This record gives sequence, C-alpha cells and structure tokens, in this order.
Amino acid sequence: MRIGELAKRVGLSRDALRFYEQVGILTSERRPNGYRDYPPEAVPWLAYVRTAQTLGFSLAEIAEHGEQLTEAPDQAEALSALFADKIRIIDTRMAELAVLRAELTARAGTECPLRPAPRAG
Repeated sequence: MRIGELAKRVGLSRDALRFYEQVGILTSERRPNGYRDYPPEAVPWLAYVRTAQTLGFSLAEIAEHGEQLTEAPDQAEALSALFADKIRIIDTRMAELAVLRAELTARAGTECPLRPAPRAG
C-alpha cells in the first residue's frame, strides 16, 4: 500500500511515516516509479508502536527491540522481559525524582535557593 493509504489507515501523517522509516521502525520497498510500498503488516505494527509509546517506550527503544521481538520464538515472554526492564528504569527514575523533590522543597523559600546547601557535619 502507498504512503497516503497507510497514513489514513493508522492516523499518522506521511511525514511521521517517513520519520519512522528513518529511525528504523518501519520499512517499505520502492516501486519503479519511486513510490513507497508498505506491506499490510505495517498497519498492526504501527498500532503496536503507538501502544508502546503510550507505555513509555521511546522510538529508539522501539526501533532497537522491534526486530528482536519479531524474531523472538515467544513474543509474550520477550515483551514481559522488556516490560520488567522498563519498570526497573521507572522505579529508579521515581527514586531519583523523590530525591530531587526533597532537595527543591528544602531550598524553596530560602534566602538564595541556588546557593549550595550547607553540609551536615
């Protein structure tokens, strides 16, 4: 299918589809007339991509793991492992954000919030 049809079917712009090709998320073949030709599997794949983005995966992560997942003998197991890794990353980030929040809270309302905090000692 051509880029315009794919764009309509998945609700993305042509530019977005071209960008997805640039970053390795989507592939097409070139027809002799230069038009891109996308396989029918592109429609469900792009639905997965959008869901993965909603779940916090970056386009780089999706591109990195997309081929790995399509070749995995048990995709559910491979996805569960990726999700577990993502949960660990989120937990680490949440802990870092809690420390940052505490630091900001301690500095808010002080005479000079950007002055280094006094060392305990």
